[in-house]
Amino acid sequence: MTLQIPADLLPADGRFGSGPSKVPAGRLEALAATGVSLMGTSHRQQPVKDLVRRVQSGLADLFSLPEGYEVVLGNGGSVAFFDLVTYALVRERSQHAVFGAFGKKFLSAAKAAPWLADPSVISAEPGGLAVPAQKDDVDVYAWTHNETSTGVMAPVVRPAGAGAHQLTIVDATSAAGGLPLEVTESDVYYFAPQKSFASDGGLWLALLSPAAIARAEEIAASGRHIPSFFSLTEAIKQSRSAQTVNTPSVATLFLMAEQLDWMNSSGGLDAMVDRTTASSDVLYAWAEKASYVRPFVEAPTHRSLVVGTVELDAGIDKDLLRSVLAENGVVDLDAYRGIGTNQLRVAMYPSVDSADIEALTACIDWVVDRL
Repeated sequence: MTLQIPADLLPADGRFGSGPSKVPAGRLEALAATGVSLMGTSHRQQPVKDLVRRVQSGLADLFSLPEGYEVVLGNGGSVAFFDLVTYALVRERSQHAVFGAFGKKFLSAAKAAPWLADPSVISAEPGGLAVPAQKDDVDVYAWTHNETSTGVMAPVVRPAGAGAHQLTIVDATSAAGGLPLEVTESDVYYFAPQKSFASDGGLWLALLSPAAIARAEEIAASGRHIPSFFSLTEAIKQSRSAQTVNTPSVATLFLMAEQLDWMNSSGGLDAMVDRTTASSDVLYAWAEKASYVRPFVEAPTHRSLVVGTVELDAGIDKDLLRSVLAENGVVDLDAYRGIGTNQLRVAMYPSVDSADIEALTACIDWVVDRL
């Protein structure tokens, strides 16, 4: 079915993908203009090291990094970091709060590590929230700040009664840069560049507390076999010299540095959270008001500011709806596989304007009326 949405209803930018996410206009042109001094240059050379420092400094500013915390980075993305945690940060046993696909992947990595005890698990069904709880026999608490699969966000707060020997490790892949954070409530806050940071994947970045650095050094010295790809101590060493252990994607670092410059010059993390809050307010107000759609996450306080999920009535063909929208330049509204029954998923990262979320809802209304 071909339907032409009136031009005055369309968003200025119709990209709403949950990752890789919208890259703002002008960024690729900036890469083309600047990249001649970067692309094809060894990551041990000064131009690339300066770029790494630019990213590290931008993150330190954005998150108001306290004394002793360090910005560490390496290749492999967030899923690789799940495995790195099992090698380099868990002494014996971890606890996982699982409420979506990515928390489940983190748990699976811990379960698969034969040198670790079976993890403690606190779980919730998709659309619900699980949070960690104090348990004496674990040395790591692990959860996701934002479940990209379901659109549920969790608080980043150390479990009440947590001991000094227990680290808090938070997967912030779709949260970092778009949700509020008091970084001292975590020991490891890690993420990738392809969400709020408007870049490509393939890297992991972590904000490490002194306790996390000490734990990595302790385990590295314990005799445990750690494959070089998962050596956190080596990543820390290289990051202190503004390098990665292996060759990184320089274009990815450049795009992330550009985004960080924009974020910090536009008011920092508080301003970015204001942007995501404005967008999410529009989306959820529409989903509660429209007769044919509802928020997938029932508890308002659990609804994500950066990834919104809405459930359509059974009589609406979501695939046909998405197809018509895509023909009109409104794209990437796919739900995460296996989540919901008739769902749309909308990214609301800082680069997305709330006016475009409002236009998106108007476009959906217009198409549904004609289907």
